[in-house]
Amino acid sequence: MLVLMGVRADGTKELIAMADGYRESADSWADLLRDCRRRGMRAPVLAVGDGALGFWKALAEVFPEARHQRCWVHKIANVLNALPKSAQPGAKKALREIYNAEDREHALKAVEAFEKTYGAKFPKAVKKITDDADELLAFYDFPAEHWIHLRTTNPIASTFATVRLRTKVTRGAGSAAAALAMVFKLVESAQARWRAVNAPHLVALVRAGARFERGHLVQRPEAHAA
Repeated sequence: MLVLMGVRADGTKELIAMADGYRESADSWADLLRDCRRRGMRAPVLAVGDGALGFWKALAEVFPEARHQRCWVHKIANVLNALPKSAQPGAKKALREIYNAEDREHALKAVEAFEKTYGAKFPKAVKKITDDADELLAFYDFPAEHWIHLRTTNPIASTFATVRLRTKVTRGAGSAAAALAMVFKLVESAQARWRAVNAPHLVALVRAGARFERGHLVQRPEAHAA
């Protein structure tokens, strides 16, 4: 199931689109994104997703101006899977130092510390962070109040945890169309309980191209300037 959620200018979250796709392929994602564009959706300022390569390839094709943010929950799981169990607690703490850093500068120092500590013994695990550093730290260029919302795909993951419980009870929906309709109605119902992002008044500024450093507004778009 391919799912897009977004944040409106007033800070509320909204289900944008949903479709059944073939193994999260680039073609399936591109079809979904092109349909959104045809219906009037503009390029997102920032897209947050897991490591599904099909999504990122399709996003670059349909909305090349959108920035990329990799989900930290998925990334941490991938890194820990590449480490022995004895090293996992320390690595998890070191990774937490990166995404919980006070700003990008400190996050980059934490990346360097992680590489120094684990690079010699576990280079493959470390490359999962260093190779994607730009896309893992993109959220630091946005309002600090929004960081907690942008670091992960938890809004989708938490919603679908509930959906999975409901759909398992049916033991099969009978057809792909019926399954899609059932999941859509469950997510549509859950949407009413989604809370808005923190500092919703800043979303419009982000959408308009305002620049933020260390989580704080430093330059308003000309249209919003006093």
